[in-house]
Amino acid sequence: MAEIKHATDTTFEQLVIQNDKPVLVDFWAAWCGPCKMVAPEIEKLAAKYDGVIDVVKVDVDANPGLSQTFGIMSIPMIAFFTPGQQPKGSPGFRSAEQLEQLFGLQSLLTPAS
Repeated sequence: MAEIKHATDTTFEQLVIQNDKPVLVDFWAAWCGPCKMVAPEIEKLAAKYDGVIDVVKVDVDANPGLSQTFGIMSIPMIAFFTPGQQPKGSPGFRSAEQLEQLFGLQSLLTPAS
């Protein structure tokens, strides 16, 4: 089973920004209905891409600094951080397949020739 890490205002830099792998980040809150709907989709991606990308969840209520830093105005917000690039984000519910397409995750599974 793939590990989904939980980042805080304190650990985000280490878990996401300094990571040498791409990181899928789920900005969520316990009271958010669509966040609960997207959670199983995030788990599917964590399992499928285990070892290829890291998956991190951020509770926006417990970590307001991160919400402010990244301008999170609505949740769920799924963001994809690739080392050396600007993060890409997608607000609202998206299926695992939609997130794969949006962030080009399939290309990460392609073996290098």
